[in-house]
Amino acid sequence: MRRRVAREAAVLLYTSQEKEFKQAKERAAESLGARVLPSNLEVAEELDRIADEFEGSERQARLIRMRREALRLMEALEKFQPRLIGSVWRGTARRNSDIDIEVFSSDLESVLEELRGRGFEVVEVERVTAARNKDVVESTHIYLTLESGEKAEVIIRNPEEMGKERLCEIYGDPVKGLGLRELQRVLREDPLKRFVP
Repeated sequence: MRRRVAREAAVLLYTSQEKEFKQAKERAAESLGARVLPSNLEVAEELDRIADEFEGSERQARLIRMRREALRLMEALEKFQPRLIGSVWRGTARRNSDIDIEVFSSDLESVLEELRGRGFEVVEVERVTAARNKDVVESTHIYLTLESGEKAEVIIRNPEEMGKERLCEIYGDPVKGLGLRELQRVLREDPLKRFVP
């Protein structure tokens, strides 16, 4: 039953009927009359299988393209110590995934100026407050539409957060991501490399 709920939750996420793992799991369990909820990791594994089934080789081509686009964006933001995180870092990107890059700055305007000066289209800027462990953490999210039509999100974190370990809510491991030089090496040596536990 646990696997069935995980699969149903993954379908809800893949088809964008739900955006968050928690809501997808609860809705899937309710629709199947189950009392058990799978872990986020179990749902992520099912989601990965579904993406492979439906997207085939296009999924691999998309990942390489998105990593190249991430590199271009990171080059533009080099002075803010950019790191590629999320599904494009992990190698699990699928249809409707976006490129997630975190940078470190206390000056939103300088990041926006750099992006606009390099020709990136800023769609929206949003201030986000989240609870992490017992702390409340604030970040600013800049949403972009790239020339290819892909979406990107630049997360501006306080410079004091640089080097602090965060655990992934899905995989449970530290969010390490890839710096600029590391991404260049991955694209050169193994552009489909996965970073999952």
